[in-house]
Amino acid sequence: MSQKFSVFGIASSAYVHIPFCRRRCFYCDFPVFVVGDRSRGETSGTISQYVEMLCHEIAITPTFGQPLKTIFFGGGTPSLLSTEQLERIVKELEKRFDIALEAEISMEIDPATFDLAHIAGYRNVGINRVSLGVQAFQEELLQAAGRSHSVKDIFTAVELIHQVEIPEFSLDLISGLPHQSLDQWQDSLTKVVGILPTHISIYDLTIEPGTAFNRYYKPGDSPLPTDEATVKMYQMAQQVLTGAGYEHYEISNYAQPSHQCRHNRVYWENRPYYGFGMGAASYLEGKRFTRPRKTKEYYQWVQAGAVIDCEVTPPKEVLLETLMLGLRLAEGVSLAALAEAFGEEKVEEICRCLQLYIDKGWVEVTGARLRLSDPQGFLFSNVVLAELFEKLG
Repeated sequence: MSQKFSVFGIASSAYVHIPFCRRRCFYCDFPVFVVGDRSRGETSGTISQYVEMLCHEIAITPTFGQPLKTIFFGGGTPSLLSTEQLERIVKELEKRFDIALEAEISMEIDPATFDLAHIAGYRNVGINRVSLGVQAFQEELLQAAGRSHSVKDIFTAVELIHQVEIPEFSLDLISGLPHQSLDQWQDSLTKVVGILPTHISIYDLTIEPGTAFNRYYKPGDSPLPTDEATVKMYQMAQQVLTGAGYEHYEISNYAQPSHQCRHNRVYWENRPYYGFGMGAASYLEGKRFTRPRKTKEYYQWVQAGAVIDCEVTPPKEVLLETLMLGLRLAEGVSLAALAEAFGEEKVEEICRCLQLYIDKGWVEVTGARLRLSDPQGFLFSNVVLAELFEKLG
């Protein structure tokens, strides 16, 4: 089936941002703020107020007449929500948009932020996919990254997930952490394969402005691993995980057959989606809009009617976004769909721009699809995309 690109398609996916964390990780630049310990009741008031405002935003958002097929609760740490708070949000989504029976409903969770009652409650509310933020299996690396859990907490969390039989289980790791060695990375990959999640996400550390790491380190400086070491980590992950039967279906993501993340594919295929909550992005009727990143401003925006006031994305930007996102996927993008949406001449221009990288073996044109090779094309994706943006922008 040909891939279609239409910014005016009907949205059937929703991202919901839950901005609370027990502490801010040293690499994090997401719109989050720190709340107290749920076990002592310190989070209840702050989170309850946010949930009320979030549900109000959902209730006043225009609909486009199609049930939601994917929902993703991201953060922050959504597992700081009580079962009742999560249920309130899910019911509001169902009331406003309807939720398809086969919908994928994902939730990011962190070790040591939930117990059996909480995870069982989430499952009963409808969560059928969880993404566990592990990041590393070495105590010293967890501390260096500012994580609030221990290695023991990871295995406890995995056991709880298995007990409630959540059908889709993803696990996250970060490569390129300060002081991280290749042996440690090999050890983390081995432990992940032993846990057997249905999905694995591997993220290379990026030093973002405004983060603690940005104050501590400069890219390329010790104790950050060298570029050569991070390349070896990427290649090692590709070899270990594909060797264990996982499909490398996206630059940073691996899945057992038939277990890809349906929600994230909406982003990579540049399809429309709703966004709700502080700092959340949406892509509706050709408008790409990001909500205020600070609580006060977000509340004021919702109380003023949650109006999306921005221009429709110009066709040239839609093309560049389609290439930037679609080339992250192992299958790349359909040349026929590109031609239908943007014209045959534009497709020919794209291929001319990429001829150097086709010759290098980083870019492949096979089966009427344009894609990056694995692993070399994925490793040099930024170089390829920079060329496209320079020539087509």
